[in-house]
Amino acid sequence: MSVDPLAEVVTLLQPAARASKLVECAGQWRTHREGTGEPFFCAVLEGHCRITVEGRPPMTLEAGDFLLIPALRDLVNESLDAPPEGVMTNSVQHSPGYFRVGDQQGSIALRAQIGHCSFASPDAELLVPLLPQIVVVREEPRLAALMQLVDGETRARRPARDLVLERLLEVLLIEALRAGGETTSAPGLARGLADDRLATALCSLHAHPEFPWTVPKLAAEAALSRSAFFARFTRTVGLPPMEYLLAWRMALARRLLNAHKLGMEQVAERVGYSSASSFTVAFARHVGISPARYARDHSASRILADQLL
Repeated sequence: MSVDPLAEVVTLLQPAARASKLVECAGQWRTHREGTGEPFFCAVLEGHCRITVEGRPPMTLEAGDFLLIPALRDLVNESLDAPPEGVMTNSVQHSPGYFRVGDQQGSIALRAQIGHCSFASPDAELLVPLLPQIVVVREEPRLAALMQLVDGETRARRPARDLVLERLLEVLLIEALRAGGETTSAPGLARGLADDRLATALCSLHAHPEFPWTVPKLAAEAALSRSAFFARFTRTVGLPPMEYLLAWRMALARRLLNAHKLGMEQVAERVGYSSASSFTVAFARHVGISPARYARDHSASRILADQLL
């Protein structure tokens, strides 16, 4: 059975567009974005800037670079010749979707398409940790082109707009994560899939989540010793193998519970548990509530949403 783990994760996340805008900066500037936990992306179309993400060293972005943060933390964007420490610059809206920062009449030092999206999936908090915290892709024109398509569709009010945006964002995220897995040192699923040995184990795990996987069995899939596989997987993906497996199983379980088509025993079997009781214990420990309560709460939320439509 052939599977694409990266596509599976992004599809389950159900990305949806929230906002996209063109920002031009001139002179000296410094802006601050608070950590919202939502996905943030930035395509640098012209010029350069310095980005500092909470807890990380500053990095310079230039024309052709693409930045993706699946869960936004505090972020500072500033000119290379920045204002004095602590001085922030306001942005001015010139037209819908177009903002200027810094000198309103000066020559442009940075032109970027930036935006936020959201993950509609109730499993987002389980799935986002499978992605790298930050992805920087350099000189990949396809990403800038996709950003412009997202921006154009965001502004338009054409039929099937939301569906088109959902598909565009899925492609954008997959493209960024795929390219980032080959170019960034940040751990995550995409980087794991760029490693031929780990990719074999990851694809086997995703194809058969019900299988009684252990570290030795996954190591055998990767043709590595147990210790070498464990260290390589943890370093590259960012989670130990069995933690990754648990996160993926719980995300699949929530999707099955949301569908209300299978009994508890069947859901447990689909995600690798020998009994409903062992599954219930694992689910409650990981998610915070029992699977039965989760299914009831989701059903009640869906009924209420239908009544409000």
